[in-house]
Amino acid sequence: MRISGTHVYYYFVCKRKLWCFSKAIRMEHLDENVQLGKLLDESSYSRDAGQVMIDETVNIDFIRDWKVLHEVKKSRAIEEAGIWQLKYYIYFLREKGIAIENGIIDYPKLRRREEVILTESDVARLKEVMADIEKITTQQKSPKLEEKPICKKCAYFEYCFV
Repeated sequence: MRISGTHVYYYFVCKRKLWCFSKAIRMEHLDENVQLGKLLDESSYSRDAGQVMIDETVNIDFIRDWKVLHEVKKSRAIEEAGIWQLKYYIYFLREKGIAIENGIIDYPKLRRREEVILTESDVARLKEVMADIEKITTQQKSPKLEEKPICKKCAYFEYCFV
């Protein structure tokens, strides 16, 4: 299975959302928050080369000098997921022989940046996460619903609660 950054991001956001995504149940195109995030991504760093797709697997917002990855996020509401997504990108590219030094999550609306570094313990954790992603995505039924504060703004809200 090809694990994308979206898989890793959804793993930390919601296992049920991850499962739906893996089964091609896509609700993001209907969600206003997702559309705003895409617009922010496209307009915030126009001078940098945007959206670099690598091996049809990872889609990086932009790379500076092939050393620093940048990921653009709208808010810090689900910061942990964004950090692990960026760590996965660093890991993925290092596995391809690209010497990525670190990553930066840019929050243009907040005028903040967060540096992300991949450690050896992070690599071990990512391997566990990837194994768990494979397990979740091959299940016949979606994982049990875990109600969280972020559910109200989720693109999959109707799938889970209606």
